[in-house]
Amino acid sequence: MTDTKHKARPGRPGFFSLRWRLMLVLCAVVALMLSLVWFITGQLIQPLYNRHIYNYLNTQVDALVAMIEACDAPVSYRAFTFSEAVKNEDFWAGVDEAAQDGRLDFRNCCVDIADSTLRHVASSENVYPCLLHESSGDLFGGKIITRRDSDTITAFRQAVMKNGSVSQIVGTTSGAQQMVVGKLAQNGEWGSYSVIISTTLTRVSEAAVVQGQLMPGIFICLMVLAVLTSWLLSRWLARPLSQLSAAAKKMADGDYSVRVDVPQSDEIGRLADEFNYMADQVARSAQLQRELLANVSHDLRTPLTLIKGYAETVRDLTGEDAVKRTDQLNVIVDETDRLSGLVNSVMELSKVSSGTEQPRRVRFDLSQLCEEVAQRYEAVCVQNGCRLELQADTPCIVNADPAMMERVLHNLLGNAMHHVGQDGLFFLRVIPKAGCARVEVEDHGAGIAPEDLPYIFDRYYRSRSDAGKVGTGLGLSITKAILRGHGFRFGVNSTLGKGTIFWFEAPLAGAEKPAEKK
Repeated sequence: MTDTKHKARPGRPGFFSLRWRLMLVLCAVVALMLSLVWFITGQLIQPLYNRHIYNYLNTQVDALVAMIEACDAPVSYRAFTFSEAVKNEDFWAGVDEAAQDGRLDFRNCCVDIADSTLRHVASSENVYPCLLHESSGDLFGGKIITRRDSDTITAFRQAVMKNGSVSQIVGTTSGAQQMVVGKLAQNGEWGSYSVIISTTLTRVSEAAVVQGQLMPGIFICLMVLAVLTSWLLSRWLARPLSQLSAAAKKMADGDYSVRVDVPQSDEIGRLADEFNYMADQVARSAQLQRELLANVSHDLRTPLTLIKGYAETVRDLTGEDAVKRTDQLNVIVDETDRLSGLVNSVMELSKVSSGTEQPRRVRFDLSQLCEEVAQRYEAVCVQNGCRLELQADTPCIVNADPAMMERVLHNLLGNAMHHVGQDGLFFLRVIPKAGCARVEVEDHGAGIAPEDLPYIFDRYYRSRSDAGKVGTGLGLSITKAILRGHGFRFGVNSTLGKGTIFWFEAPLAGAEKPAEKK
């Protein structure tokens, strides 16, 4: 005997589980982010800081140059009788005022202004020690105290006069650094001036080294925290998936009552809801399968018993009595036809449900087809004491398989004839609508209970106290499969004690196909 019990996949250790993979991904993301922070603080902080200082100095230089170029009088002049430049006191007082009220920001800066002779005109010294000068100065307009220009500042003034601008970092062997930014200012016909502003560069590189020494410890602490967090998070995410896996295994082992309780409203919660819905459908399908086997067994047992009994009677008892033999053989033939009808119905349902038999669509008049089918019920209606009324006066050209549509009509009419009411009437209607033709089959029988309506098209489902009535119980299932194969809308409306209407809608040829709806 073959063992079909489900077994876990071999060669899949727990390390490759979803939970472990989530932990690895989260830890890898944290490690990558920490490495990026480590790189930025160690490699990029110095150039970014220098760029910021350059932009600050460049802004101050541009502002001071603009003030000099906007002055319509000489900001200073140098007479042959004077060693020092004679300054425009009003202009430089305005510069002092701008520096004091924040329009110019010379905090922690060395400001040097020289004329075209490369000699000092004005300065503001707030850098100690300044690498450009060998002495310090007061604010604009103040007294210069033992000031002597170094060769460095003279070289910068000469570079500004020659090139129009300068930008450089100067330093000493002791590690002190100073950023220098200078530009040329034109004072109209009164000459040119070099405007140079510099400031000390904070030793950010040393801070980066210290931070680099701290980063390994920070990295380890954060990675431990990331591992703990990812472990808890992966456990929280993987738990409902584990529940789903366990429930699926139980269902595979035949326990269709299993359900998953996941209170989450996210994608996993929706997956659990879909699993529970699937479990309901599988359980119901298994129940229908058991009913199918029971009904088929019952339907097969009765004709087989009759066939065997009458065959033995013909063989052993009837003898030469031709009349009895004929009657008994007729019973055998009828029961054989009944068996053939049951087998054909099962096979037809299997073909149309699996898609093996596809609709062969042609254009035809659905009203004319209904009229032809209705004519075939005249004799059987007279025999059973009922009457079929046809209402199909308007031609309705559709694109469908006429043989399958005929099968649908026979199934619906046969079902209605078995449930006619006391008036003995049942109806077949073709109603033209916007873009489609609606076909209705109505009876005035007992009706269908509301709780039975959702299942009336299921195979071997019977309602309205159908137990023991003639039929295989597959007609409506075949109808449902055919109409779904065509993409037609269909359904049933029923009221207890008044009757039932089965209907479907076929799009008219050339019209847009409506969405299927049961």
